[in-house]
Amino acid sequence: MKKESFFETIYAQVYGYVTDADMWVNIGMVVLKIAAIILISRIVVSVVQAAVNRIFQHRQGSKLQIDQRRVDTMRVLVNNVVRYTLYFLAILMILQLLGIDLKPVLVSAGVLGLAVGFGAQSLVRDIITGFFIIFEDQFAVGDVVTINNLTGTVQEIGLRITRVRSWTGEVHIFPNGIITQVTNFSLQNTLAVVDVSVAYEENLNQVELVLKEVLQLAKTELTDIVADPQILGVHALGPSEVILRVTAECKPNTHHGVNRNLRAMIRTEFTKRGIQIPYPKIVAMPGKGQA
Repeated sequence: MKKESFFETIYAQVYGYVTDADMWVNIGMVVLKIAAIILISRIVVSVVQAAVNRIFQHRQGSKLQIDQRRVDTMRVLVNNVVRYTLYFLAILMILQLLGIDLKPVLVSAGVLGLAVGFGAQSLVRDIITGFFIIFEDQFAVGDVVTINNLTGTVQEIGLRITRVRSWTGEVHIFPNGIITQVTNFSLQNTLAVVDVSVAYEENLNQVELVLKEVLQLAKTELTDIVADPQILGVHALGPSEVILRVTAECKPNTHHGVNRNLRAMIRTEFTKRGIQIPYPKIVAMPGKGQA
């Protein structure tokens, strides 16, 4: 009898707990509030990020002109900070709805953060290095850089990591603390250097006149060229050719395209003018028994 009464008591308690309408109403309200907090936080993050993107949007003709590289970098950084901050506040609100006292949680988080700070020295180093990368404008979003012997375009700079996309599509992720050497190809104008080979039989004065005409046309058509191209003269004497060197100052990181365009324009004009580009020649000498 005692055993049956024990199970009956347990059954009555469970039945009363499950059939408690007020409890289910409270649980439903808490679930709805949590869903509302998640939905609202996502909406707020989207709205704030859209506002940040609009604030950092490049405006042509504005009196206050800021380097677009720094603008893009700050836009990505502010968006990250906004997202993390709003989601952290949403988590705190959800914990409060679940009946968890936030004061001990925050105190524990502070103590835990202090302990982690002593242990996670690499994380602290990443954050400090990321701050100085942004503060000193070492490189920015959109720059073409070489970091630790890997070359690509900077996609994102955060306080902890930097993302670089190579020209073949791979994305390299660098913790900021391991970035020891950076080469930035986007800060200063670059120099396009083209070596032009002509046959020894050609008149060099005539060749230089043709090159001047081509370079003047290139200065007009190629918008990446920022200064008058120069003919430096004879650069080298090869086995079957005379090599002349041509240079053109270009916008940052545009010299590869300018090189290709200049070669194509020079080749086309040389063909029109009948100027020969050297190629290997084989001379057959008569044998002893031949006249």
